[in-house]
Amino acid sequence: MHRSAPRLSRILACAAVPVMLVAVGCSSDSGSDGKKNAGSSSSGTASAKPSEPTVEAAKFTDLPDPCASIAKKTIEDLVPEAKKKGGTAGGSSDLAARSSCSWNGLDDQGVKGSQYRWLDVGFTRFDSDQSLGSGAERATDEYAKQVTKTKAAEGAKKVAAEPTAGIGEDATLVTYGLSKTDEDFAYATVVARTGNVVVTLTYNGAGFAGAKTPSSSDIVKGAQKAAKEAIAAVEKTADAGGAPSAKGDADDTKDAKKDAAGAKGGAGGEDSPKSKATPKS
Repeated sequence: MHRSAPRLSRILACAAVPVMLVAVGCSSDSGSDGKKNAGSSSSGTASAKPSEPTVEAAKFTDLPDPCASIAKKTIEDLVPEAKKKGGTAGGSSDLAARSSCSWNGLDDQGVKGSQYRWLDVGFTRFDSDQSLGSGAERATDEYAKQVTKTKAAEGAKKVAAEPTAGIGEDATLVTYGLSKTDEDFAYATVVARTGNVVVTLTYNGAGFAGAKTPSSSDIVKGAQKAAKEAIAAVEKTADAGGAPSAKGDADDTKDAKKDAAGAKGGAGGEDSPKSKATPKS
């Protein structure tokens, strides 16, 4: 009896060893699987954020000098006896985004009376903006607004609008007549777009002291010629990698302020030259 008891204890002890090993093995596998499952779960919930769509970059980053955007020879042909051959620059707080220039003159032709001419050109440039859209899209919207605004000119008669080819990517010609100071004015406005820039050019004229009103066809031809040159000036800024910003000299700025209440190229806006028309007798 004394011998059998120790033997029985050894047998029971040996039998318990495999049970403990199995328990340890199960515990280890369970921990490994838990880690794998945890990693799988975290990777499943971590989803990549979708990238925001980017807008197209603006084609033009600057504007040309508006007073140099139309050739001197063209100015001489369209505005004989221009008061300021170099043009009068319009005021602007940001010449890289908005600029303009105008010319006007009264050509005294003696007993035949006098011919008055006005020409102005304006540039508006739009940058691309993530929330507002690309510069080209914004310019397209502005182009449509300018066409609508021109067609609704106050006092305009016989308004006509039609697309015109060969001037930028989009262009519309608007023609109409306007009576002011007892004279009949013939108007032609070309609204054009190239890339992210809108060009609005107006040319008009009238006869004074018995002179005939210029023909609409002559006014249209002049406006289209000048508009093509203005568009070409914009496109050259891209070729130059961004031309210097348009800057009017100090005299131009002073003249622009003096003329602000007077001569303007918009419908019914320019200062009438009637008081200056003194035909020779």
